[in-house]
Amino acid sequence: MALQFKRPPLKAFIYWATVLGVWAIIFVTAFIAVFSFGLPSIDDIDKVEKQPAITYLDRSGALIAVQGSQSAPPVNLDELPPYVPAAFLAVEDRRFYHHPGFDPVGILRAAMRNATKKGGNLAGGSTITQQLARNLFLSSDQNMKRKIQELIMAVKLELKFTKKEILALYLNRVYFGAGAYGIEAASQRYFNKPAKELTIAESALLAGMMKGPSRYSPLSDSERAQNRANIVLNEMVEARVITPEQRAEAVSKPLKVTKTLATAHALYFIDWLSSEVQPIAASAKEDLIVETTLDLAIQTDAERAVQRIMERDAKKKVEQTALVAIDGEGRVRALIGGVSYADSQFNRAIEAHRQAGSSFKPFVYLTAMEAGYNPLTPVVDEPFEIGGWSPENYTKKFLGPMDLQTALAQSINTVAARVANDVGRENVARTARRLGIDSKINTDPAMALGTASLTPLEMARAYVPFSNGGYKVAPHGIIRIRTTSGKILYQYREDVRTQVIANPPLAYMNQMMRQVVISGTGNGIKIPGNYDLAGKTGTTSDYRDAWFVGYTGGFTTAVWVGRDNNTPMARVTGGGTPAAIWRDFMASALTRIKTSAIPTGPVSEMDEAASAAVDELLNSSPAANDNAVPPMVTMEPIPNPEDQQPAPTDADDIFSEAQRRNQ
Repeated sequence: MALQFKRPPLKAFIYWATVLGVWAIIFVTAFIAVFSFGLPSIDDIDKVEKQPAITYLDRSGALIAVQGSQSAPPVNLDELPPYVPAAFLAVEDRRFYHHPGFDPVGILRAAMRNATKKGGNLAGGSTITQQLARNLFLSSDQNMKRKIQELIMAVKLELKFTKKEILALYLNRVYFGAGAYGIEAASQRYFNKPAKELTIAESALLAGMMKGPSRYSPLSDSERAQNRANIVLNEMVEARVITPEQRAEAVSKPLKVTKTLATAHALYFIDWLSSEVQPIAASAKEDLIVETTLDLAIQTDAERAVQRIMERDAKKKVEQTALVAIDGEGRVRALIGGVSYADSQFNRAIEAHRQAGSSFKPFVYLTAMEAGYNPLTPVVDEPFEIGGWSPENYTKKFLGPMDLQTALAQSINTVAARVANDVGRENVARTARRLGIDSKINTDPAMALGTASLTPLEMARAYVPFSNGGYKVAPHGIIRIRTTSGKILYQYREDVRTQVIANPPLAYMNQMMRQVVISGTGNGIKIPGNYDLAGKTGTTSDYRDAWFVGYTGGFTTAVWVGRDNNTPMARVTGGGTPAAIWRDFMASALTRIKTSAIPTGPVSEMDEAASAAVDELLNSSPAANDNAVPPMVTMEPIPNPEDQQPAPTDADDIFSEAQRRNQ
């Protein structure tokens, strides 16, 4: 009979405990090895990659905005008021100084919540060290693998750095939304001050954002952000880092948040450039500097004009506006896509297609001038019908005989519709496209009254040839993109300039649109000083859209006002709100730029004698100096075409005679 050996209970316990311990060590080692595979080294903490920051400069080198990963120099923890880090510890990790990188109590509490929770998103329980590990080295995926990797990296951080160093790294690296990384960048972003000047209330708001930088951002929902900040203040009182009296004082004073970057202007303009900048930024290894065409001083003039006039005319049910100012080379110098970027990021200057109204008429009249008409060509404002449609004037009245110059100045619908029909509506559409209109242009009988839907940028572009001597432009906002080390990644190159308006039609059109400003529907835009101004108003028949597009030599501005839901305004016309914005803006902008008379156009198309003859006919010789206004021709309405005296010889006859004399 075999002998049976039986260990005493104590020895048996020690034996099996040892066996289980060895296997536990093997299992834990294997477990950690599996989940540590592919994790970055803690030694790479200063090599963490981020998306390049993009700095936008205006045409003179002034800072417009910084986008992308906006960082700031790290702050020294000792320089911050004690309540700043305390706010984060109170709400995020009360036992920060007493755990080894993970908090077993917090993990257990989160595990119990997750056991009764449906869905893939796991509850929190992460310490500040774990959050730092996640922000620096891991993704934000909510799954078990990432949570385990986060714990492993947190322990590694605790073994390498002191608690003070970990807290400093956290405050300087954590994301606060709106492109701001670190407490210093966040303080500048939201409060326009350095972090060392943060108040208790401001610190609580920033700490509260850690639960969700977008959800609790004061830019997206100020009430929700304030409620979250109040919770943080309560936690700070409970943790005894502030007194109840300090909490009461913090709550009593409303927080003032800067809605845009302290160094940022023209965010609609920056958004417009993003489609060009982002593909370059995606492959860049360095931070980028984008040199733009924007003139920050002029942009500020535009913002002030918009705010003042829109507040003034709010009672007229005017809700939104767009403004584009562009020079004779196609450089966009100012751009506004709406009343408030913080309230709406929809860029109406670029994306809103709105009916042009009578601001489309210059394309009709230019087509007529190129077909042999001139400003003195007699016409009659009277009822008539085209294909069953009868145009009506704004006043519902008919003025009888007049000339084309008067018809444009007074924005007579019947004349514009008849002229478009006579010269061919397809030809009018081709003229508009030639000058820069890319949107679809319908050719129905009412097309002369501006039934086409165009963007403010298109409209500004199409008027530029009137202001620059007849040349088409390509609107652009970027001059150059370079890295911070100086490597050029993009340089704007101008294509060969294309002449799209010749003389005498160009001279005729400038003369006629000057008259719009002198005695017509745009006479409200007069600016003190000797400025050579021209332009055209535009109003849709139901007051859904109102425009003023005007220019001087080499500088054009288009202004649109309306409502996003396309409902009517309270009888707002192009000569009203948009003209007032244009006047307010241009009165300041023209003092900042070198102004000149509107160019007479490409002389290469006419010899000197012919050019002089046309100038004599129009009485519009160039001004003697940059600020002088060329003499104007005032055309009285013709009483009756049959009774009038023989009309003066037109420009075509003078041109032909001058050529004959010089042969």
